[in-house]
Amino acid sequence: MLVSSIFNDVIGPVMRGPSSSHSAAACRIGRLTRELIDGNLQSVVIDYDPNGSLVTTHESQGTDMGLYGGLLGWEAHDDKMVSYREYIERSGIQIQVNYVDYSAKHPNTYRISVSNEEITHNITAISTGGGMIEVKEIDGSNVSIYGDYHELLVYGQELELIRALFPEGLNEDQILIHKTFIEIKSSSSFDKGIIAQIEDIPGVQFVRYLKPVLPVLSRRNMKVPFSTCAEMMDLGKDRNLQLWELAVKYEAERGKISEKEVFSKMLEVVHLMKRSTEEGLKGTNYEDRILPAQSPAFRSRMKSKELLDGGILNTIVLYVTAMMEVKSSMGVIVAAPTAGSCGVLPGSILGAAEEMDKDESDMVKAMLAAGIAGSFIAQYATFSAEVAGCQAECGAGSAMAAAGLVTLGGGDLDQCIAASSLALQNSLGMICDPIGVRVEAPCLGKNVMAASNALSCANMALSGFDPLIPFDEVILAMNEVSDRMAHEHRCTGLGGLANTPAAREIEKRLQEKMKYCS
Repeated sequence: MLVSSIFNDVIGPVMRGPSSSHSAAACRIGRLTRELIDGNLQSVVIDYDPNGSLVTTHESQGTDMGLYGGLLGWEAHDDKMVSYREYIERSGIQIQVNYVDYSAKHPNTYRISVSNEEITHNITAISTGGGMIEVKEIDGSNVSIYGDYHELLVYGQELELIRALFPEGLNEDQILIHKTFIEIKSSSSFDKGIIAQIEDIPGVQFVRYLKPVLPVLSRRNMKVPFSTCAEMMDLGKDRNLQLWELAVKYEAERGKISEKEVFSKMLEVVHLMKRSTEEGLKGTNYEDRILPAQSPAFRSRMKSKELLDGGILNTIVLYVTAMMEVKSSMGVIVAAPTAGSCGVLPGSILGAAEEMDKDESDMVKAMLAAGIAGSFIAQYATFSAEVAGCQAECGAGSAMAAAGLVTLGGGDLDQCIAASSLALQNSLGMICDPIGVRVEAPCLGKNVMAASNALSCANMALSGFDPLIPFDEVILAMNEVSDRMAHEHRCTGLGGLANTPAAREIEKRLQEKMKYCS
């Protein structure tokens, strides 16, 4: 199992598009697929299983955009993403999409074949939530590639000759022998000279170099200070550490970087979130969108006191809305923990910080606290609505935001985790039923609800409310709920509000509009 990282799994990626499970994850899969054929793509065949989620969502939720952008070698935040169709046509790459029942075990399964005049490669990968991925199969061989290592695939079986080229030696867990290739993992980049020497070995057909797609890499014998929330609580109490300080220590060890670098990375995240919020407040627009920009009117009515007195909550609602509108207009956002729930955490923390007159250092501490709370959900559950419904997105975001808000409020470690537990408890069973198969509504309302829940739970925890159920156990309960959730209620656009007559009419209208525009 991949050890969770705040900057891999929870706070990030920086991206454009409606869905991190679709847009950002697909981009990462596309980039690895491109490298599998050494960038020389002429044709691509993509198979989606109709028993999963991608048949009904790959066009409307940004899978096509992310995957094709990745096949072109782009990052998930590239400004060309908006015009991906034009660029893919200009590239001359032929793409065919099939709907094929191949008994995919995961709802977000990509089965892809890429070809040129000389060779064909096959890859099967899954999107696991929040932009995270796992490559499961390459050219008929079972693999487990998360994009957290430098990977050499040596097509040929001359193992001992390959070992001799690495004077520092290769450990057994760095080399995996597959049917058609040898996989070599490294936490540092491979020298071009070494690759050339491997290619010159008799019996080696060719080498493929898959570069990491995650910002935080893994390494051999990696250790972290704790792996469960209970272990973290024991450590924090033993050393008298706050939640944000525990987050810094965890991520510094996980990423093998200094604690100062961890703080600096989160400060960059805060700056990105602030810029996105400011962009949203100015008003946004995008053709393929259900709702108009609503945050400018909300802010105007706040200033003129036409709204009910919500205090700090009104500012949070304003910021949540602004962030969601940036996402829906293809602006740059931070998926935290996902794109579909990208308004909850920044809306809560930035909105509350403004009302409380907190500085950026306070915001960073709150985000770190939120990030480590989310890391346990990433490790033992999921951020994927296709697996667990919106409890895994807005519910998780609410639990994270609650810990961050308690941190802003000067609460202690126990209170932070109590708030997270309460917030996630209140979110169990939340379905994902996007109207028009767009990540807009009821997503906006659920983001607002999740932020409101976070604020309420933060105050409950600060006043001593007992959550009764430990956070670790709530996370496991979320898994149990997700196992019983209907397929139609897990981001397929087949149930709930998505299946109402009004929603179907909206979907039809959008399809006709986009067909006309294209």
